[in-house]
Amino acid sequence: MSFAIAIDGPAAAGKGTISKAVAAHFGFAHLDTGLLYRAVGAKVLDGVDPIEAARSLVAEDLENDALRTADVAQAASRIAVIGEVRAALVDFQRAFARRAGGAVLDGRDIGTVICPDAEAKLFVTASAEVRAARRHAELLGRGAEATLQEVLADVKERDARDAGRAEAPMVAAVDAVLIDTSSMSIEAAVTAAIAAVEAARK
Repeated sequence: MSFAIAIDGPAAAGKGTISKAVAAHFGFAHLDTGLLYRAVGAKVLDGVDPIEAARSLVAEDLENDALRTADVAQAASRIAVIGEVRAALVDFQRAFARRAGGAVLDGRDIGTVICPDAEAKLFVTASAEVRAARRHAELLGRGAEATLQEVLADVKERDARDAGRAEAPMVAAVDAVLIDTSSMSIEAAVTAAIAAVEAARK
């Protein structure tokens, strides 16, 4: 029996951490769909055509350690506006969502485009300033050099691009439960997410 949980939201809102915790709590498989786009973005940075990169993507490509770099993140956001790229990755995501035993998918258009029939939908967000501070701390922890102002500008640029694209813009599904993590601890956010899923399962 399948049970799909769609978790959407902007970068650094906490959806990845929450999604992994929710998947672990319910014993479901987890897919960070952003990694699909990052994997394509990494191939594009290596000179591969975006559409060809998306169509030739295999599971092993998601295990590349370089997928978390800022350059790859920007490349992923740029190629995510290409309709043919998105179409090539849709089937992969939908098949994952309907796998036996349940699945959690996190991204930006899961509840609206990929799995509009998901049994549970969450939209995890936070203010741009809070998200920039989180991302800045993460980058510093990796030894990257970037000012908070640069990271904030990058976050706002990605938000505008993700929300304004013609193909599958980032918006909360009308039936999604909103979780604003701006002033929440991870533990509180995970508890809220699990409660929302439990309510959907009844």
